[in-house]
Amino acid sequence: MTLRIDIGGVPSGRVRFAASPLAELTAMLHVLAEPGHHPQLAGWAGDVWAGLRPELAERLREAEFLWRSSRADFLVPARPRPTLAEELDDVDRIDDETYVTAALVTTCGSNRVRFGSPSPLADAAARERALDLAQARGALQEAFAERLLADPAAVRARVRHTLEACAEAFFDAAWTGAAAQLATDLRLKNDLLKRQGVGAALASVSGAVALGPDGASIVVDKLQDNATTAQGAGVTFLPSVFGRPHLVAVHAPGWQPVVQYPVAEPSPAQPVPLETVTLRLEALAHPVRLRLLRTLARGPHTTGELAHAWELSAPEVSRHLAVLRRAGLLTASRQGRYVRYSVNVPDLTALGADLLAAVLR
Repeated sequence: MTLRIDIGGVPSGRVRFAASPLAELTAMLHVLAEPGHHPQLAGWAGDVWAGLRPELAERLREAEFLWRSSRADFLVPARPRPTLAEELDDVDRIDDETYVTAALVTTCGSNRVRFGSPSPLADAAARERALDLAQARGALQEAFAERLLADPAAVRARVRHTLEACAEAFFDAAWTGAAAQLATDLRLKNDLLKRQGVGAALASVSGAVALGPDGASIVVDKLQDNATTAQGAGVTFLPSVFGRPHLVAVHAPGWQPVVQYPVAEPSPAQPVPLETVTLRLEALAHPVRLRLLRTLARGPHTTGELAHAWELSAPEVSRHLAVLRRAGLLTASRQGRYVRYSVNVPDLTALGADLLAAVLR
């Protein structure tokens, strides 16, 4: 299962490595929303939450769908700028339909959900579908989607103001240290790119990223099967200090491919009982269950949502979820008429750092 990025005929100069303040802020916001994914940063996340003004904390919760399960495409720039303000100015130049579509994908919980033509901004049926999908995710998602569709300009301004407030509250201080680490990594990557070529630079990104055998594609090991092209604008690689262990790829139609990668590998996993390892490996020895687990790692989902996302029957999904639950890899919670399943991140971590990184990237 891979993401394949076509780079056939793309000049080497259009495979670029650069640092993005906005992408790193987004990685920090993801840590704050999902600290269980980042145990090494739990202390930092706790300190930030403790120091936030109540108003800003509430704003982060109301817009967290833009970065919690996946990243809204406009928060991972293909053409990074030196400052956060410049990158936010670029986001402001995106038209409402493009912005709203990207925001709805993350709000509705899956990058397998697409909103094309007709636009939810202009078509009542498309709008109703978007609101139904958001409602299935929860009341906060539904409220955010309603505001977004009713007044995109107001929501966009509020999101920008929230991100600017984050800069003052915690990002500026954290960026100082992170920028130095990113600069060190970029010197290595760009030197390899110049001296040894694209293949060597990609190999240094992650064991999950490689140049295809034909030299005409970049292959990213993800629990998905997708393809996109870098023809024309190229592809951008963004290092991240706060993003570990995630390997984030933006590849939606209409967006230039971007890959945000961690600058360091995860630490080795602690030993776990053989019986536990055996039980969980047996539960994971099925490609469908791996796909379901990868989707659930992005956030809680219902059986119906998983069935729709992967074009499976609800009974089939239920059977696979039952196997994962018996292995202790999932938890379930009821909210009204919906039962949502979530990944048991601590136990998945105990199973192995490599597996965790594969599921979360």
